[in-house]
Amino acid sequence: MADTTGVPNVNTDLRLDGRTAWVTGAGKGLGRAIAVALAQAGATVAVTSRTVPDLEQTEAAISEHGGHSEHGEHGGKVLLLPGSIADSTAVRTMVERITGWTGRLDVVINCAGTSPHFTRSEHVTDEDWQQVLDVNLRGTFYCCREAGKVMLRQRSGSIVNISSVHARTGFERIAAYAASKGGVEALTKSLAVEWADRGVRVNALAPGYFHTDLSSGLLASRWGERIVRNTPMGRVGSTEELGGAAVFLASDASRYVTGTTLTVDGGWTAW
Repeated sequence: MADTTGVPNVNTDLRLDGRTAWVTGAGKGLGRAIAVALAQAGATVAVTSRTVPDLEQTEAAISEHGGHSEHGEHGGKVLLLPGSIADSTAVRTMVERITGWTGRLDVVINCAGTSPHFTRSEHVTDEDWQQVLDVNLRGTFYCCREAGKVMLRQRSGSIVNISSVHARTGFERIAAYAASKGGVEALTKSLAVEWADRGVRVNALAPGYFHTDLSSGLLASRWGERIVRNTPMGRVGSTEELGGAAVFLASDASRYVTGTTLTVDGGWTAW
């Protein structure tokens, strides 16, 4: 619990022992790294992705890196929840399974996202646009809404929505992705204001460029050199470098932080 004496205790404030966390988009990349970090901080973790094999690999990573995975429907350290967050009924069922598993929900990291099209904006189809918005914005709202119902009853909880540096900085050929992440940041602020007096914090975490499956094609193309050149640190991030920021926003170390965006980008937005 938080120290109310006014003296911070980093050893306890950054711990998540006894708390239940839910990470969407946890099958690979940033979501997997965040799930591992939360488990290392002591949380019991539910993980969502569209494919079971990816979730099983995440479960193995949690066990390998000190999360002490004990897969099982009840009482274990990891709960696997395959499905799409773009389906509101599926999201509702996921939250019901989490609360049936541990009786509570303390942390949500909305990491599920997609950007399948690196396309000039004049060639983006209606279907392409809708696909990105359905997952990145609509799905994020569904997860916030259903988790928020639980957290508001508890009068406690921390929601962290994964945004992007491109919510605030332009880049070619990612109009749908950038628009969806701008919407995520606006949603974050609105929910933070609405829920603050009932004990629920809502923040955003905005990564720059990291080595993930989602970014691999772009980084391997002619654009990759430009991305590295435009990053003051002169490199792309590794996935484990995002975990600490997620733990901070999830934990009591950030108990007076809500409605903000923490940027982890190697200096990309500092130019």
